[in-house]
Amino acid sequence: MTDALAAPGRKIAEKGQHNLASLTYKAVSDMIRHRRLKGGHVIVEARLAETLGISRTPLREALQRLEGEGLVRKGDGRNYVVRQVDVGEYLQSLKLRLLIEPEAAVLSINAIPRRLLMSVRQEIHDLLGATAYHTDAHWFSDDNLHNMIIDHCGNAVMAKVLRELRATTRLFEIDRLKDRLKPDSTEHLVIIEAIDRGDVEETRRAVAQHIESLMAFTRMHLQVADL
Repeated sequence: MTDALAAPGRKIAEKGQHNLASLTYKAVSDMIRHRRLKGGHVIVEARLAETLGISRTPLREALQRLEGEGLVRKGDGRNYVVRQVDVGEYLQSLKLRLLIEPEAAVLSINAIPRRLLMSVRQEIHDLLGATAYHTDAHWFSDDNLHNMIIDHCGNAVMAKVLRELRATTRLFEIDRLKDRLKPDSTEHLVIIEAIDRGDVEETRRAVAQHIESLMAFTRMHLQVADL
């Protein structure tokens, strides 16, 4: 629950219904991404609205938006269910990202502001230098790297597909996520260095190797066949 959602009624009312729905969307989205609402969880609107301290109207608007993004689906009856992604869908989504995301990265090379590139690089170094592991910080850094590419690829259709694929792969419950911290961060830094140098082939290769690394990690630890 965000501070804004927990604030006194007058402050929320001043933001208007549209802003309240947006705040609700962010709160529920964060709950899903941070696994406080896990895959397969049935969302009981009355209960969640009470938890967030809001009415059911902005919650319904937020859930409809989340349904459009593929994070929730309609279950039996009127309730929404947090979408559950199994290993097969996860690997298939990564395979599609492998076809698209390296090209998106190449397209983004000349469009990414250098200040943003340096900021994302510093976040990764801070993550690697942290004395304790924090799942949220890991996801935050991961989102910033990949969204930087998506947001600056200059192809709206490609960006939309990649956002949907990212939503799917983020929903997969990765066991031993902490083990991915060093490889993720190291591979992300390679991508950033290639983009910074304007090296088209190395950028394409670095993004592809990162996605292939995720696939190999999953197959190794979950002992699944090549799909």
